[in-house]
Amino acid sequence: MNLDSAYAAHRLFVAEHGQQHTLEVYLDYTCPFSAKLWRTLTSEVIPHITETSLGVSIIFRHQVQPWHPTSTLLHEASLAVEKLNPAGFVPFSQALFEHQREYFDEANVEKTRAETYRQLADLAASINAIDDRQAMLQLLDIQPSAEPRNAGNAVTNDLKYHIRLARAKAVHVSPTVAFDGVADDSVSSSWTLDQWKTWLAQKK
Repeated sequence: MNLDSAYAAHRLFVAEHGQQHTLEVYLDYTCPFSAKLWRTLTSEVIPHITETSLGVSIIFRHQVQPWHPTSTLLHEASLAVEKLNPAGFVPFSQALFEHQREYFDEANVEKTRAETYRQLADLAASINAIDDRQAMLQLLDIQPSAEPRNAGNAVTNDLKYHIRLARAKAVHVSPTVAFDGVADDSVSSSWTLDQWKTWLAQKK
């Protein structure tokens, strides 16, 4: 599947022997089931694909769940990291899933948007996903205005791109997995590596 060059870091794995298939994973950083799938994918499935040369490339897709208000902020933060340091996108995504409970509704209900951005910038800096914390905050910054305009920030258009992409594919929940552009609702976040192996073998 196509991947805009501006978001090249979203390609989690590139098939070494010529891309034959594409696996897309639509994930939300605040979703426990997305975190579960991410862990299995990165720690077990990708090593299996590497070892067996299956010819499957893997792309991360954003699936923002607006009923969790901080979801938007976490996905914005990941896009800001990618702008500053593409190599930091995957490590920062890993950190977001590891720390996701810190961004659950109950943990953030009394925090302002700016406070959450600062917390996210601190997280990115702590794992060296970015070199300049202030540069990340500038990308996320929204200045108060006497005439509010809903202008967004420097990654708003990037977020819109990814949301429109998911909507165009009729993706409604996270996680959602698509193989060569076709969503497969049978894939579960609870799958073991053996279940993934069986499913991938059927896709050859």
